[in-house]
Amino acid sequence: MVTQEQRKRQLAREKFLRQQQRRTAARRKARARNSVIASVLGVIVIGSVALYTTGVLKNDDDKSNASADVTPSASATASKAPDPCAKPAAGKIKTETWKKEPAVTIDKSAKYTMKLATTCGDIDIALKTSAAPHTVNSFNFLASKGFFDHTKCHRLTTSGIYVLQCGDPTGAGSGGPGYTIPDENLKDTSLKGGSYPAGTVAMANTGQKHTGGSQFFLVYKASPLPASYTPFGTISASGMKVLNKIAAAGESTGQGDGAPNATVVINKATVTKS
Repeated sequence: MVTQEQRKRQLAREKFLRQQQRRTAARRKARARNSVIASVLGVIVIGSVALYTTGVLKNDDDKSNASADVTPSASATASKAPDPCAKPAAGKIKTETWKKEPAVTIDKSAKYTMKLATTCGDIDIALKTSAAPHTVNSFNFLASKGFFDHTKCHRLTTSGIYVLQCGDPTGAGSGGPGYTIPDENLKDTSLKGGSYPAGTVAMANTGQKHTGGSQFFLVYKASPLPASYTPFGTISASGMKVLNKIAAAGESTGQGDGAPNATVVINKATVTKS
């Protein structure tokens, strides 16, 4: 017999999957619209370079496209909590992408940590190297290239699931490194009970297997999700305080899923072998 709690988790998962499907359809429409706009501009301004392109979606990038297109109403903007974060450091977002996943060069038997120096405070993460070597290796590679530096954490969910999503250089939920990595560690013991516990760092994806890229999410409260998002790190106690501060500021739509009200920018991401 299905318990009330099991039914609640099932409904939450179904709601989440419906959200993914709607976002995927919306992105497809946006790409088609942008293609038409680019064509018109090409006719009007010969030799001009397109000013807007859509990134290739390579993750959850889907849990992803949160609320990049949402503009809060004047009343919502006026009533939201003060921004608890500092101004971003000066610098530009890198736009380089790669066609293939980098060769695995990390020491699988060693311990690695990742520090996200954000505008809201430092978030330290212990990485699960041996359990998710491709994922940790990819983050080590991308961090060394400055891929995450100056990027916004573009999505905060405050209903059903409780995560902050980051890692997209476009800031709209559609970007990635140009390559995908395999799913890993989906039988992690922490995922028992159909829930990702608070403190988990996991890969976002398109809802299909092996579609992780650069987008990832940080869980600030246990979230009912299917075990299909690679868990590859655990947030430190001090990092959780920063994450909870961000979550407390809420999101822009007032509907439980949108851009965070806090200005969360990763000034610098660093992966270190310990």
